[in-house]
Amino acid sequence: MSTFKYVAKNKDSRTVAGKIAADNKTAVIEELRKREFVIISIDEIKEAVARQKTFRSKKVKADEIVIFSRQLATMVDAGIPIMQAIDALQEQVTHPTFKRVLISIRDDIQHGNSLSAAFAKHPSVFDTLYVNMIKVGETGGVLSKILERISSYLEKTLRLKRKVQSALIYPIVVVCMAVIITVILLVKVVPTFAGIYASFNRELPAMTQMLIAISDILRKYLLFLVGGIVVIIAGLKQWHKTPQGALIIDRGVLRLPIFGSLLRKVAISRFSRTLATLIQSGVPILESLEIVGKTIGNRLLELVVEDVKTSVREGESLAAPLNKSGVFPPMVTRMIGIGEKSGQMEKMLLKIAEFYDDQVDAAVDGLTSIIEPLIIGFLGIVIGFIVIALFLPIITITQIL
Repeated sequence: MSTFKYVAKNKDSRTVAGKIAADNKTAVIEELRKREFVIISIDEIKEAVARQKTFRSKKVKADEIVIFSRQLATMVDAGIPIMQAIDALQEQVTHPTFKRVLISIRDDIQHGNSLSAAFAKHPSVFDTLYVNMIKVGETGGVLSKILERISSYLEKTLRLKRKVQSALIYPIVVVCMAVIITVILLVKVVPTFAGIYASFNRELPAMTQMLIAISDILRKYLLFLVGGIVVIIAGLKQWHKTPQGALIIDRGVLRLPIFGSLLRKVAISRFSRTLATLIQSGVPILESLEIVGKTIGNRLLELVVEDVKTSVREGESLAAPLNKSGVFPPMVTRMIGIGEKSGQMEKMLLKIAEFYDDQVDAAVDGLTSIIEPLIIGFLGIVIGFIVIALFLPIITITQIL
């Protein structure tokens, strides 16, 4: 598929310009005629230029979407027409990719498309959940209310994501620095001492011999080791793209000793809040479960949601397949069961989400307090072993002298 740049006149005799992705020039002409444009020129954008622009374009951050949603909700609630609101917002957006997306959305609305249809053309920015909620808001005439609900949902989801990132980034950075320092000591410092000790013509202590052997192996095979790690990571990423690989890896992640519990709580909170937001917004339950499965971000939980969807389609309850999965705690499944019987499903789901948000806060604090002494202990043992092994021959020779 190629990208074509066009210049044309619309029904109001105004000159408009834009881009269309199509298989050939004929398809572009047909599309422009459907829009009742008088074509002035159509030029194909060269593949190299298109690739260069794609390379330059950056992914739109969640913060940008949250701010945009909140501002759009405020403007629509104030009675400003949607096209004017989009036009005003795109002028103040600084992110180049997001600005192009908003200009495209504005043009689509100008050509008679609905807001949800315009958003649906940009799945990398506006996901399935966002588009479906906008569609419900347009259909029910409650767009401002739905936009407000989307904004609140995105803000809470982003806040939760940042908490988890802050809990994971700190130990990862410290461990990486520890590994780098240890490798530098083994590759640069230890060989210097080994050369000095070789002139002693004495048998070195076992610890020192072990350290020098490790240093020699690391110096010879460091590039192979780094290359092997890169290959393993790349292979795991590719394997994760397959259904079976994603299931095994995601199940393993949830079973990790320290981080697994935290990630499970995050997944339960996200499942509950997403489903509650969709049900509150008037999205049908089967469609809500379909969206939740696609946005939950874990293959194991996606399969659980598919089982729930099958159960609901056959007239059964939500709680039974959730309880059967073993992923969701009994408290969660019982609260969902009570919500089903009392007709207050979304209320119960929001309570579950709020409870697990608090649990994530407590888990993050506990994780930081546990990991910090573990890392310090690890560094102490490794660096201590290297220092003792390096200076033990000197101490031994000094005693002999």
